[in-house]
Amino acid sequence: MALCVLSLPFQILGAVILGFGIWILADKTSFIAILQMSSANLKTGAGILIGIGFLTMLMGFLGCLGAVKEIRCLLGLYFSCLMIILITQVTAGLVIYFQKQMYSDLSSDVSRIVQHWIEDYDPTADGQKKDLQEVWDYVQKQLDCCGWNGAEDWERNEILLNQSLSKYPCTCSNHSKDAEENKGFCFMPEPVNGTATSADWPVHEQGCTDGVEIWLRDNLGIILGVCTGVAVIELVGMILSISLCKNIHSEDYTKVPKS
Repeated sequence: MALCVLSLPFQILGAVILGFGIWILADKTSFIAILQMSSANLKTGAGILIGIGFLTMLMGFLGCLGAVKEIRCLLGLYFSCLMIILITQVTAGLVIYFQKQMYSDLSSDVSRIVQHWIEDYDPTADGQKKDLQEVWDYVQKQLDCCGWNGAEDWERNEILLNQSLSKYPCTCSNHSKDAEENKGFCFMPEPVNGTATSADWPVHEQGCTDGVEIWLRDNLGIILGVCTGVAVIELVGMILSISLCKNIHSEDYTKVPKS
């Protein structure tokens, strides 16, 4: 019974992991969309999550079935699969934790993609391009930042250059009214003598690079923390399954009466 109770969180967890993997593949309107374009490994990782989620749900069912029916082979299979999943999680966690270059590579890829979006940003765009632009608008509003390295990134935007930088991106504005009520470009409140620059815009000075990197590290830390908790549950499940398996005695066929 204890193993069945322990198997229920596995089935719930498996469903969550499965749903998370599907969400990563399907989401096109959040910061995940940027990461999908930044790293081809993200889709591979999402596929792995879907597989792990399905396997976790299956193992929870088999473990409970083996405990109720006292089937040693199912309990042994449950134990073996848990051990494989546990070893895989620990290995992946160690690789992610010690692979510091991963942060640098991912940050570099995100920077390249975001700066390309900024240069081609067009408030009249539609379709997928509009959705991706809205993702970046959301990032700038939430993190109170402007551009990747700073507001000067927007000086390379073709539309703003054609208008002598007399406009600025609304979601960069340090006035909440502009950021909340407008998208696209806003007119400067006061004209500037000569050619304007990003230093003349009423926008946040800091770039989004630090905030995005912190977001990546924080979310990665949450994932590693969840994996650690799951590993503990898996370890308990392994102990219970092997203990129950040992207590299930095979039938003694020598006691069967002869015909």
